[in-house]
Amino acid sequence: MSSLPPWLQQLLPILILLAAISLVIARLPKVELGHTEAFKRRRFFNWFPLGMTYAFLYMGRYNLNEATSALKGHTSNADFGTIFFWGTLTYGFAFLLNGPLTDKLGGRKTILISAAGSSVCNVLMGTVVYGVLQNGWQPPGGLVATLSFLYALNMYFQSFGAVSIVKVNASWFHVKERGQLGGVFGILISLGVYFAYDWSRFIAKAAPTWWVFFVPAAILAVFVVLDFFIIRDTPGHTGHPDFDTADASSGDAGPQLAPKEVFKQMISNPIILTILAVEFCSGFMRNAIMQWYPKFAKATGIAETFVASNWGMLLCVAGITGGMFAGLISDRVFDSRRGPVSAVLYAGMSLGAVVSLFVLESWMLGWTVIFMSLCVIGVHGMLSGTASMDFGGKKNAGLAVGIIDGAVYAGTALQSLLLGKILPSGDAAKDVANWSNWPIALLPLSFLGLLLATRVWNAKPQPKAAPVAPALAAAPAGSPSSRTGTEG
Repeated sequence: MSSLPPWLQQLLPILILLAAISLVIARLPKVELGHTEAFKRRRFFNWFPLGMTYAFLYMGRYNLNEATSALKGHTSNADFGTIFFWGTLTYGFAFLLNGPLTDKLGGRKTILISAAGSSVCNVLMGTVVYGVLQNGWQPPGGLVATLSFLYALNMYFQSFGAVSIVKVNASWFHVKERGQLGGVFGILISLGVYFAYDWSRFIAKAAPTWWVFFVPAAILAVFVVLDFFIIRDTPGHTGHPDFDTADASSGDAGPQLAPKEVFKQMISNPIILTILAVEFCSGFMRNAIMQWYPKFAKATGIAETFVASNWGMLLCVAGITGGMFAGLISDRVFDSRRGPVSAVLYAGMSLGAVVSLFVLESWMLGWTVIFMSLCVIGVHGMLSGTASMDFGGKKNAGLAVGIIDGAVYAGTALQSLLLGKILPSGDAAKDVANWSNWPIALLPLSFLGLLLATRVWNAKPQPKAAPVAPALAAAPAGSPSSRTGTEG
């Protein structure tokens, strides 16, 4: 492999893993739902470009980490925390508007809005960085304030991404297929993380820093064109018959309720509320690991170790493995329930949080946080990517994923603000011992997430036309009801 270019050396393990997973899935017994081969082919050509758009949206989101690291003398760890905080706060609140908007407009239109808007914002951020580094220009209010505003605007458009992908796929996949789809969602997240960290690092080393923004902007512009011609909201829009997906919208022939009414029904449902709380913890854990380990590695001088120098690739491999493990186990072992898998993965995260406290100064830390990333990406795929479809139903999937992903980014905003203040900067960051607050901050959220995940162990969507399943009606005392949040 040493004769291969560096980017291909890092991409090769990902391709091998994807090939192995494809082989395993191909050998598994099929879930027969009557889909024709022509339908399956058209469905692939629908979700694949949609999914890759989502992956490159990640690149246009988390490229901020590498860009601020490359802006030596212009931004600090605390500055990164400030910029990221305003972006994630905007992302979380944007769902209150963009979730209902996606249900109204359809996922195809909103993924086009997302990719086009994020592309423009990345061009603007790159232009600002070009002006600062090339011409010594000082933007109004300073670099941090300007990047905070533009990154927040970028994250507004980014917030359409997950909502759009779930909204479109909700009409194309039956509940019994969605666990595996949740695994695919995890793969897309993982590829996006790989693009954001490793590709951005390659770009920053090979070209001026502003290209870290310009490259994803160009890629997203290409996908705007592809998506316009390829993606359709429902099978019926491609000449294939629509079908009953057996989710919370199944049997609901009534008119679309106003977003306010749907929102009230969802937040009054104990299952939805519990999932929101779990995903708040997931947002905190995911970005407390993914965003701060590269900062830790660079500050403490271990950036050339295997884990640190291959961070994006290893996160990608971990996320793919975790996502597909979660999806297959959910559908094949737990009868398409998402709670049990989330609880198992949160147990892994809790164990990792405890271990990280004791290996902070050891090479084992890198592998510990990779394992924790495997777990948290699996949970995120199960809940934001799959449970949101199940309990929102295809009629209200946009609002459901908006609410759930909003909770994710509320947790992300909290960790960004908190860790930006309690973690060291400057010369103090060079001493590993000064980073002890980092693993300590992971402990309470990991244990809380585990406790909450056990509370939705038996939760499944209940179609309106079907009676309550006896097994769920007999759920343990104190556990949430299995009713969906869209009844009424």
